[in-house]
Amino acid sequence: MLALVSLTGFVIWQTSQQFVRLTSELPTYKKALQEKIQAVKGSRSQSLDSASDTVKELEKEITDVPIGTSATTEAKRPPSLGSTPSRPLSVEIVPPANPLEYVETLLGPLATLGVVLVFTVFVLVGREDLRNRLIRLAGDGRLNLMTQAMDEAVQRINRYLFLQFVVNSLYGVVIAGALHVVGVPHAALWGLSAAVLRFLPYIGAPLAALMPIALSLAVFPGWSHGFVTAGIFLVLEVTVANVVEPLLYGAHVGLSPLAILVSAVFWTLIWGLPGLLLSTPLTVCLVVMGRYVPGLTFLNVLLGDEPVLSPQAQYYQRLLAGDQNEAKQILESYLKDKSLEELYSSVVIPALSLAEHDRHRGELDEDTQNLIYQGTREIIEELGEPPSGELAQESHEVSSELAETKNGGQDRVDVLCIPARDAADDVVASLLCQLLEGHGIVAQSLPIGTTAEMLSQVATLKPRVVCISALPPFAVKHTRALYGKLRLHSPNLQIIVCLWQFDGDTEKLANRLRLAKGHGFFTTLSQVIANIDVQAHATVPSML
Repeated sequence: MLALVSLTGFVIWQTSQQFVRLTSELPTYKKALQEKIQAVKGSRSQSLDSASDTVKELEKEITDVPIGTSATTEAKRPPSLGSTPSRPLSVEIVPPANPLEYVETLLGPLATLGVVLVFTVFVLVGREDLRNRLIRLAGDGRLNLMTQAMDEAVQRINRYLFLQFVVNSLYGVVIAGALHVVGVPHAALWGLSAAVLRFLPYIGAPLAALMPIALSLAVFPGWSHGFVTAGIFLVLEVTVANVVEPLLYGAHVGLSPLAILVSAVFWTLIWGLPGLLLSTPLTVCLVVMGRYVPGLTFLNVLLGDEPVLSPQAQYYQRLLAGDQNEAKQILESYLKDKSLEELYSSVVIPALSLAEHDRHRGELDEDTQNLIYQGTREIIEELGEPPSGELAQESHEVSSELAETKNGGQDRVDVLCIPARDAADDVVASLLCQLLEGHGIVAQSLPIGTTAEMLSQVATLKPRVVCISALPPFAVKHTRALYGKLRLHSPNLQIIVCLWQFDGDTEKLANRLRLAKGHGFFTTLSQVIANIDVQAHATVPSML
């Protein structure tokens, strides 16, 4: 603390010496200032003067008392200078200014600073005791939880303050160098003031730019140097605030941009300038406590920068709102770093599962259901691309030739996907077919229909594998019924049961479905595709 106070005093003393030198040089800039004032006065247009004269005439007409005004109205008018008032006027005796008031005004901030220093010293001396009391107060006996919260808060604030010190120091160095090149006097002083003032969010940089801009206008003839100086501050501030700081602070602070703005206003209203200076560290502490203390979770949700909705929840919510364009943007953004299979498995199918839960709770009307399912179909059709690459094309051609050979030259599908019950099962079956076609496997999905119609289609198409697509939560009963009828209708048919996103006991459910030997039961797209790939390669060795 002594070292900090000594360093601060030295910087203040050096800064004051620079200001004294600047004050002594101000008279030499009088001529340039007078020229600019005359230039501003001479630039007034005739139309502006006419408008000003018109406003003055209108003001005079309004203030003049018209003829016929009653005596009562005249009496209400304030007496003019030298006239006799119609009623006594109140007189207030103002005592002379007390010199001690000026001393109090000067010593007030110094006294506040002294109190802050004293409190800081006592807090540092008793920091272990205060830490233990805070853990006891907020932790409610959960020592590990509170220790993690305090460690994370300390690490975030340390990194933030260190990075802020580095950025502001470099900011000041760049300002000083640029102003020196321009020729603004005392460039080092303005660089130092810019580095210090920039610790104040939002208002620090404009305050630091005022004096250099004014000085450049006073020192140099014309306006070019003033505009150049203002441009230096503007370009540098925009670059640092919108490019450098988000990259450096984003991962360490954990606050959303709106939260930083709101916290700056809130703490400034409470504590003034110190609150503005400490707004970000204080809010970081609140956000970290919100992550660990259950009762303060809302703080992390409101102020943190972590996504509060998963991609599947965002996608489903935008479909509920009827915004298909933004829903597609969510999928496209996810697809930048993930494959199409991962997108369908992690976002689309879970979103459809959310819709199924809401539908079975009676929270979705029929129009909204149709909008969600139809919108998803259109989006996956746009996202899915035909097989690309020589290997995929060759595999597709080999599979097609094999199917034609086995079927006597007639078209035949390798995999036929059947929805177990409703539209959600149909949509997942469609995207499964899309992925299988990308692997060179001829696949087709049947639309929703009666069981008899689907069995007839199976007999007509004669697929090598039939895949039953079912989406929980209420699909087991229908899946078991459809599977049993398929076995009775085609005993030698290879059947795969897919209960998407099922997170229960798979062995118990397989026994419940009464699956025959060799028939598969899977819960993810990757499992189904891998199993069908293995069967295809085992059946067609020439494809390897």
